[in-house]
Amino acid sequence: MAIQWYPGHMHKARKEIEEAMPQVDLVIEVLDARIPYSSENPMVSQLRGDKPCIKLLNKSDLADPEVTARWIEYLEREQGVQASAITTLQPGMVRSIPDLCRKLVPHRDTMEKDIRTMIMGIPNVGKSTIINTLAGRTIAKTGNEPAVTKNQQRINLRNGIVLSDTPGILWPKVDNEASSYRLAVTGAIKDTAMEYEDVAMFAADYFLKAYPDEICERYKLKSLPATDIELLEAISRSRGALRPGGRVDYHKVSELLLHEYRSGKIGLLSLETPEMAEKEKTEVARKMAEKEALKQQKIEQEKLKRSGKRHND
Repeated sequence: MAIQWYPGHMHKARKEIEEAMPQVDLVIEVLDARIPYSSENPMVSQLRGDKPCIKLLNKSDLADPEVTARWIEYLEREQGVQASAITTLQPGMVRSIPDLCRKLVPHRDTMEKDIRTMIMGIPNVGKSTIINTLAGRTIAKTGNEPAVTKNQQRINLRNGIVLSDTPGILWPKVDNEASSYRLAVTGAIKDTAMEYEDVAMFAADYFLKAYPDEICERYKLKSLPATDIELLEAISRSRGALRPGGRVDYHKVSELLLHEYRSGKIGLLSLETPEMAEKEKTEVARKMAEKEALKQQKIEQEKLKRSGKRHND
């Protein structure tokens, strides 16, 4: 699934973040608890280097709690990383973030100097709501659509923490196709940039394998459909998402499935596990290596052509 999602302000944001990073003590990265791997921007690791990092798995109220616990353990294997599952529906969870900051950067706290943090995350992971809760007032614009924040801003929380907000930056290209679909399923990508039916079929296929009981219960299905298209057809009949003549309205049922998933009506369903992420990382690395080898081969062939041409001349 090809998606164009690297507008000018995101390119500008990357450069600004790069310039500001040397003055930062700690990075806070907000992830979607349903897709911690797919919502983790690879540029954040590149930009932060060896700075300590808090990874907040937001929207944990929509994710499978058992899978989220495994993600926290997996993420904390990385040196200097502290992971925590939160939901902005419980402000108390958000307000515990400054304490996490102090634990990770104790030397700043003892020096009675403000801890300079930078909060980052892809669009629509709830970053702005977290900032407003921490500040105790509306500072960052919030919205259900991705890419609401456009400019960087510094916020003094007046509790020893200074927060630099950044726009939600996406990367130019997702090398893992499954991650593209997961980002679309959760709403990290604007609905206008995707084909509902295509994304819903990906979700349906995964739900059939990972959460069959929840799917059957939500849509009152007597038996589990065998394929993604059969599941969409069964939901369509169950909910009356039909065209004249009783034909399945694939767009309507796709919309219904995605919206009900995003709102948690189907259940607490995670779209990926650490084991899936490890497997996909290996596969992506293999494909990237093959692509690079092919590129080098073409370069060498072009050099030989030019060398032969010069020799003949």
